[in-house]
Amino acid sequence: MTLFSPRSRRDVRRTIPARRPAAADAWRRTLLTGVAALATSFAAAGAQTPDGNGGPQAEALRERLKRIELPPGFEITLYAIAPGARTLAVGRQGKMLFVGTRDTKVYALPLRATSDLVEEVTEFASGTPRTMPHGVCFAADGTLFVAEQNRILSYERAEDVYAERDPPARTVVAAGALIPRDLESGNHSTRVCRVGPDGALYVSLGQPDNVPSKERRRLFEQAGIGTIVRMDRDGGGREIFASGIRNSVGMDFNPADGSLWFTDNQADRMGDDIPPGELNRASKPGLNFGFPWYGGGHVRTEIFADETPPPTVFPQVETTAHAADLGMTFYHGARLPPAYRGGIFSAQHGSWNRSVPVGARIMFTPVKPDETAGEMRVFASGWLDPVGAYWGRPVDVLVMPDGALLVSDDQAGKLYRVTYRG
Repeated sequence: MTLFSPRSRRDVRRTIPARRPAAADAWRRTLLTGVAALATSFAAAGAQTPDGNGGPQAEALRERLKRIELPPGFEITLYAIAPGARTLAVGRQGKMLFVGTRDTKVYALPLRATSDLVEEVTEFASGTPRTMPHGVCFAADGTLFVAEQNRILSYERAEDVYAERDPPARTVVAAGALIPRDLESGNHSTRVCRVGPDGALYVSLGQPDNVPSKERRRLFEQAGIGTIVRMDRDGGGREIFASGIRNSVGMDFNPADGSLWFTDNQADRMGDDIPPGELNRASKPGLNFGFPWYGGGHVRTEIFADETPPPTVFPQVETTAHAADLGMTFYHGARLPPAYRGGIFSAQHGSWNRSVPVGARIMFTPVKPDETAGEMRVFASGWLDPVGAYWGRPVDVLVMPDGALLVSDDQAGKLYRVTYRG
């Protein structure tokens, strides 16, 4: 079964080889250590129930935020409580913020340039049953797209109708038509979306396996899984834009040249320090980014070491192994110092399968005059305790209309505002 129209004419061969599951004792120890660390951190996070500006949960978070290390002149404050907050999108009118989750809810809340807690958090289109409504993004005319695990809906004038239980919705991709239902999985199914400079809708389709078998590779190839697809805003003309991708959970277009940049989470079970994660740049359609011949960066997967990979675009930045690079955004505001303008802020969610946890921080990558990446560096850290437990895990970064940054944290169920007062 193919899910692409005849317009899918770019031949981007996606022969995706398999990889044997590792069975080494070292991997088992790493897995058990990572699971134990996550269990500790989840227990520490506590309940995710909005409790108001002066409630104990909000006060506890404010105290914990004092641990966050930022460059001089920056400060971080609690912006809102939104359980399971993941991807972020600002309406084109600049009035409302929309928040996707990997559960069943999308939130809407007002945008304010304030250090006070925003308490008016509303479930958007609460009358619509959803499955992993993770991806939220806006078109220039104010249409909101919500990309679920296996469906895409759109809402015109979302900022004006956000409080309605059943605002008018259009089906962009019907349920069960984004990928075949028999390939649905709880793994790597959190879609992200962007509307590009060409007006088309771009959606990531992560591979559900760590590395697929040869048999499943053929199914994935037909379905476009392991790619970023683009389509018309009504869902027509779907085609593969970029392939050789394991699981991208963050992408944005560079306003300077229109190129698409995206993060990619690379293979597990290869060791603590390999393979690296990726920050990639797609300067044109039809490029292959190497997975699964490469587990990440230039590191080959063991089972395919004797095969010749297709022509591969290697990452702009090889990031810390297993740090889980997720959401990213180009900084186009004027509130932060000039050194940050035109660069990329990205979130590292934090490792789950590493003997010593890493990540849970915000990174910054400058972009050079030739529109390639400079050296990535840590911008904000402190959500990972010295004992290796997470009390928060950043997911996405967004530029607010006033130029401040907004960061989502799905473990703590919070949004943070980062601004410069230096």
